[in-house]
Amino acid sequence: MTSRENGAPLAGPPDVVVDFRVRLPNDQRPRVITPPEYTSQYDAVLSVSERSGATMADLFSEMDDCEVTHAVIHAEYEFGDPVDELNDAVERAVLTDSARLRGFGTISLDPLRVRRAMRQVDRVCAGGMVGLNLQPSFFGLPMTEPRLYPVYARAEELGLLVALHTGVNYTTHRIIENDHPRQLDQLACDFPSLVLIACHAGWPWVEELVAVMRKHPTVLADFGGLAPKYVGETDTGWSVMRRFMNSLLSEQVLFATDWPVFPMRRALSEWRQMGLKADVLARLLGGNAIELFERSLPPRGGDQVQRARDRARDKEKTC
Repeated sequence: MTSRENGAPLAGPPDVVVDFRVRLPNDQRPRVITPPEYTSQYDAVLSVSERSGATMADLFSEMDDCEVTHAVIHAEYEFGDPVDELNDAVERAVLTDSARLRGFGTISLDPLRVRRAMRQVDRVCAGGMVGLNLQPSFFGLPMTEPRLYPVYARAEELGLLVALHTGVNYTTHRIIENDHPRQLDQLACDFPSLVLIACHAGWPWVEELVAVMRKHPTVLADFGGLAPKYVGETDTGWSVMRRFMNSLLSEQVLFATDWPVFPMRRALSEWRQMGLKADVLARLLGGNAIELFERSLPPRGGDQVQRARDRARDKEKTC
């Protein structure tokens, strides 16, 4: 019995608040020693180590304190190959409260081997998760890497959402060109029914991301890991997003914090003080997420999930 097929239905607006992207707490993650070239600038810019000790209990406590009704736990990773253990850990975490939590799994990128990645996609779907989180730039790969195309095709077949890192990665040895959101245009052209989510909303290439979103209704943006107040300020590079999300793109934006990187209370406060239209704010904070799940869940609740489960089981027998 999976959370996708049998979990309690997500409650809808007006009181719903969905943090669309939180990280699995470190105490639940497989242990990986990450080199300093991955972490030093993240600490300098975002002070991520200050909240690295957060636990699942802290997640639920922060959700309760801030009246965040639901959260989506992503199997994000930036180094090594902890993927199979990480996917299992996200699945276990979601099952602790499947009425409030959903999960995004991932695939191995170092090394990226197509057959193994396909097995992992099937495993993610069979385990009841609703999407894939991919961060190819951390492994020196563009989003349009040819070996990822079978992964996108399988995700599209299964109805899985795909979240991709965009904007700045603060490693000191990986180029940010691989994080440019213009790549989502190519992916959306090649996979027209695949829902793509631009994590971190693509700054500093915000204008290009807005153009891609305007062209493709299947491309959405989340604002995790950044201070929302800058989206509402002038001369920060966000003015085009602020204008369009308050009108034409109101159905393509998602509240996220990248918890524990950014505190939920501060993020909610800054969004609520921005002066967005009431209906836009409601969509941003949870309405769009609920519609996204409601629109995508039914096709994944039957034969496709069973086929993925059968493939995952058969492949486990042969490995």
